[in-house]
Amino acid sequence: MINGEKVLVARHSAFQAIRLTENAAGLRTLRFGADGPSQSIVKVGDPRHLELPYARVLPACLAFTPNPRRVLIVGLGGGTIPRFLHSHFPEMIIDVVELDPAVVTLAREYCGFEEGARLRVHVDDGRDFIEASSGGYDVIILDSFDTDSIPAHLTTLEFGSAVREALAPEGMAIANVWGRATNPLYASMLLTYRAAFEDLYIFDVPAPGTKLFVALPHRQAMTRAELIEKAREISRRHEFLYDLSGAIAGFRNAALETVRAGAVLRD
Repeated sequence: MINGEKVLVARHSAFQAIRLTENAAGLRTLRFGADGPSQSIVKVGDPRHLELPYARVLPACLAFTPNPRRVLIVGLGGGTIPRFLHSHFPEMIIDVVELDPAVVTLAREYCGFEEGARLRVHVDDGRDFIEASSGGYDVIILDSFDTDSIPAHLTTLEFGSAVREALAPEGMAIANVWGRATNPLYASMLLTYRAAFEDLYIFDVPAPGTKLFVALPHRQAMTRAELIEKAREISRRHEFLYDLSGAIAGFRNAALETVRAGAVLRD
C-alpha cells in the first residue's frame, strides 16, 4: 500500500520505472517513477470516465475540427484518451503510438485497453512514426511524457513542422504541456508552436496548471462564446457523462500571449 492505494504493478521497463496503483474507488493511476505525476487515471470498466482535469478539457478542442475521422495519439499511458474517443465517436479511426512496449502491455492487462478495427497501437517513437506517415490526420494529440517532462525531440520546430505535414489541410494538433509554474521551457514551447503553425490557441486546465495547445495549419477565428456553444453541442450529440462546456477554464489566442523570454527550440 502507498498513501492508501494498493500497488498493482511495480516494474522497470527498458525506459523507465512503471507503477500502477488502485484506490478504494477502483480508480487505477499510472506513474512513471516512484513519485512521478499521474500519467493516467483509469476506471477499467468505464471507458467514458475521465478523471484528470486535462483529459476532461481535451475533447473541447474538437470544436476546431468538425467530424474528425482519422486521429493519431502520441503517448498511450493507461489508454484513457483513446478509450474515451473510441467509445464516444464511432466514426473515428484511431492510431496510438507508444515507445515503451511495457506500457502497452500494462494498458492491455490492467487498464481495459483493447485494440480493434478502429483502434490500433503502434510500438514506435512518436516522431519517427509521424515523419514516416502518409499524413492526412484530422487530429494529432501529443500526450507523451517521460518521468520528468516531454521528451526533447518532441518539442522542437522541426518536430512541429513534421506534425503539421502529417495533418489534413483542415486538421489540428493538440498538445498537452505543463504550464509556466512547473515548466522552465514553457515560453520556448509557446514560441516554437507559434513558429510551426499558422494559428495557436491555449486552453487553461484547472489544477495542476497544465495547458492544452491547439495548433492549426490555417487561420481560424474562435471566440470563447463560440467555443462554449460548440463544446456543449459536442457533449450533447456524443452523450458525454458531463457538460463539456463546463470543463473550459481560460481560453485565448496565443498571438495575444505575452512572451518575455525563451527562444524557438531547434533540433
